[in-house]
Amino acid sequence: MVAEDRLRTYRGKRDFERTREPSGRGAPSGEEEPRFVVQIHDASRMHFDFRLQVADVLKSWSVPKGPSADPGDKRLAVPTEDHPLEYEEFEGVIPKGEYGGGTVIVWDHGTYEPLSHDRRGRPVDFAESLERGHATFRLHGAKLHGEYALTRFRGGADEEESWLLVRKGAARSGGHGTPDPRRARSVRTGRTLAQVAAADGEE
Repeated sequence: MVAEDRLRTYRGKRDFERTREPSGRGAPSGEEEPRFVVQIHDASRMHFDFRLQVADVLKSWSVPKGPSADPGDKRLAVPTEDHPLEYEEFEGVIPKGEYGGGTVIVWDHGTYEPLSHDRRGRPVDFAESLERGHATFRLHGAKLHGEYALTRFRGGADEEESWLLVRKGAARSGGHGTPDPRRARSVRTGRTLAQVAAADGEE
């Protein structure tokens, strides 16, 4: 499936004459290593958005409590629509009345290594591992480092698909835990949600 088709749901939910979110019509990234981004989104409910580049889109999950560096924390992750690669850089205010209206900051971003293998230890295509419902990867971010796994534990025609995002192995000594989202700062600009909203004319 081409990116144009994968972004149909994303585009259908947004009026790009009102929101400054990227439409996804830019040139694809030429970087070899896949990217990830974690955004804090102060919408109707505060949450973190966790996104992994898979081919030419960002596969996306809403993580209410945010990713954790503690392997004992199992974080609920609810899939959302695929986003364009340019969304990795998006920070600003989505207008009220628009889908996802509220303030967004880029809490962390970087690259990741796919680590999924089959039972015989052979590498599995990352997109295929997600289709099967379990994918492992190593994050190389400014704040998040180490091996994580996404595992689908619920999903079907009659129920909302749900995943768990879990840090694997030992917690990183001195690592970043999940921050207080209202005090957290953007890895891009150093600003808080309130500062981004104020700069955009919001109260």
